[in-house]
Amino acid sequence: MTKKSKLTISALFNESVKNYSNEKSLVFVGEENYTYQQLGNDAKLVATLLSELGVVKGDKVAILSTNMPNWGVAFFAISIVGAVAVPILPDFHDNEIKTIIKHSEAKVMFVSSGLFGSLTTESQQLLDQIILIENFALVPKNVKAKNLDALKSSLPSTVNESVFVEVEEEDLASIIYTSGTTGNSKGVMLTHKNLAWTTQQCYTLQEIKTSDRFISLLPLSHTLENTVGFLLPVKYGASIHYLRKPPVPSVLLPALEVVKPTIMLTVPLIIEKVFRSKIYPAFQKSPVTRFLYSLAPTRKVLNKVAAKKLYKTFGGELRFFGIGGAKLDPTVERFLYEGGFPYAIGYGLTETSPLLAGATPGKTKIGSTGIAMEGVHLRIANADPVTGEGEIQAKGENVMRGYYKAPEITSEVFTEDGWFKTGDRGSFDKNKMLHIKGRIKTMIVGASGENIYPEEIESVINKMRFVLESLVIEKKGKLVAMIHLNMEEIESNFQHLKLEAQQYINDKSEEILKEIHKKVNEEVNKFSRIQQVVLQSDPFEKTPTKKIKRFLYA
Repeated sequence: MTKKSKLTISALFNESVKNYSNEKSLVFVGEENYTYQQLGNDAKLVATLLSELGVVKGDKVAILSTNMPNWGVAFFAISIVGAVAVPILPDFHDNEIKTIIKHSEAKVMFVSSGLFGSLTTESQQLLDQIILIENFALVPKNVKAKNLDALKSSLPSTVNESVFVEVEEEDLASIIYTSGTTGNSKGVMLTHKNLAWTTQQCYTLQEIKTSDRFISLLPLSHTLENTVGFLLPVKYGASIHYLRKPPVPSVLLPALEVVKPTIMLTVPLIIEKVFRSKIYPAFQKSPVTRFLYSLAPTRKVLNKVAAKKLYKTFGGELRFFGIGGAKLDPTVERFLYEGGFPYAIGYGLTETSPLLAGATPGKTKIGSTGIAMEGVHLRIANADPVTGEGEIQAKGENVMRGYYKAPEITSEVFTEDGWFKTGDRGSFDKNKMLHIKGRIKTMIVGASGENIYPEEIESVINKMRFVLESLVIEKKGKLVAMIHLNMEEIESNFQHLKLEAQQYINDKSEEILKEIHKKVNEEVNKFSRIQQVVLQSDPFEKTPTKKIKRFLYA
């Protein structure tokens, strides 16, 4: 594949700058070329600035920024001086940001102008220096957010070569604070080898070319985007295109037309939302299409036609549409599979840098997250002799060092023989493809001791007409389904009733929920039947990777 090199972020970066000097690197959508040579020079200038500020090997440097080319410049600069990057998710609350700065003992922070307001006075006082990431200007104490635009770049005129620090593979490269569905944020310690090795091994699942164009949608401070959407394309000389605004349809659709990406990474909720709000309603619009879609042969034809349109919407040149971060709804996956859409499924955790297993275009199987990535070892612990299901445990060079300043919690997630406990329950099929059942922590034990997986019931609910998303919880011994309906679709389907808008939506919502309740209980096993259905008026609160924060609704 490639010649063996030192598995560090700085080695990866230096080789790419040297090998792909004239190739396009990190750019905003539709803007001028920015080569790997320019990226290399800018990162070295920022590294020189960090050194002048007193940052030395092992110091923690935080990044609180939206996605942009300079995010990558800052990240590589931190590695060059041997410091430890602390990427902070843009969606984190002010208090969470303050806690992370304090817990990580970050000395310096790169911040984007739009997120500067998230730094409380107390947070700013914890830092020795704040650097505006847009132009690398030093931010004076007590400056107002409205005055940031007036700040001039603080970059030195020349690179000081003496700032380059030799780092080892086992040195700490990054501390990533998770934002999980359980509500507990922990600092995951990832070494240079964790990240560089995972980046290298990703190639065994999917080849990357210098001609590939990535479009970045997920937060760079999340491990999936950081490793697979950032370090991977940089290692193999591809270009990454960033949006200046959040990826709402009015921003994303024109960007897709301009970039015509060949590779995209996303989370299930995004493609599920597209399917449920745009594609599925079209199949349900008339009794005829509804009937045709219920028959397998005609459903496949309709899926192919719809997937072809979707493919054009995404620019028409996609060869890899990666989905990870949560379980993909089986109905949506069936649409992608039957439609011939080039989707891929990945499985992993922040603690595993993140990839453990993957199924690439043409090698997918509905309901499976694919085979273990080369070099990763997976096993099923305490497997049920009947179902083969048990906890998924992992070993490999991508598994974290541990949780920062939390040896007790770290020891809890490793077995005595050194395997990492993922907390996910799953099984292998005869082809060694991994199937995930759900999180062990969210599993509900039924009255007779049965294992009930809320995610499985939710996938049945979510394929029902008019449903956007759902959450199944246990309340006082009862299974309760909270359902968020697609009000736009309800309105367009029942506007002929000529009632007051809110009135007919209210009336129809109750009727629809009753119908959903009945249909779901006809499809699930006896102990997974829901006893109560309630309307969730607002969308559920989610993590940055669009997983519902279950702990808020339990």
